[in-house]
Amino acid sequence: MNYIWCGLIIISLITAAVNGNMEVTINAAFDGAKAAVDTILALAGVMCFWTGIMKIAEKSGLSDKIEKLLRPLITFLFPNSSNEAKKYISMNMSANLLGMGNAATPMGIKAMQTLDKENPRPEYASDDMCMLVVLNTTSLQLIPTTIIALRTAANSANPFSVILPIWISSLAAVVAAVTVAKLWQRRRHRK
Repeated sequence: MNYIWCGLIIISLITAAVNGNMEVTINAAFDGAKAAVDTILALAGVMCFWTGIMKIAEKSGLSDKIEKLLRPLITFLFPNSSNEAKKYISMNMSANLLGMGNAATPMGIKAMQTLDKENPRPEYASDDMCMLVVLNTTSLQLIPTTIIALRTAANSANPFSVILPIWISSLAAVVAAVTVAKLWQRRRHRK
């Protein structure tokens, strides 16, 4: 991958030199680097805020209440997992529902580690492990904070206008992915 990026940069610099646009290309590179730093700082603030909120939810017992609320769904989606794994899965799912993005990652990793310990065939991913990957890939977001933060950093006139399309598309993705995963599991177990 490094060779590809290096090749693209060299080709763009040669093309800029041939066309007499070297100054414009260099200015664009510096502007892009500045925009990248600004975007990272905007996202870091949002990530720190939501990570703190998740830690407060965990310490206050709110995560246990969320787990009880999500337990029927989690039991259906993850029938072979332990209570410990279900706790991490519920925290991961609730962080994803709230659009916390990277704040959901530590709980997802803990859930996957717990599911891996419980896996009777460690050389293969279990059904529950696959379902966790499916849910993290497609996760439904009620508050898409990362997209809103990016749109705000880009000076969008209405950064919240994407919420309804995100709800529709993420709900469709979750339903389709979970359905396919469950059908695949059923088919595999019949063999």
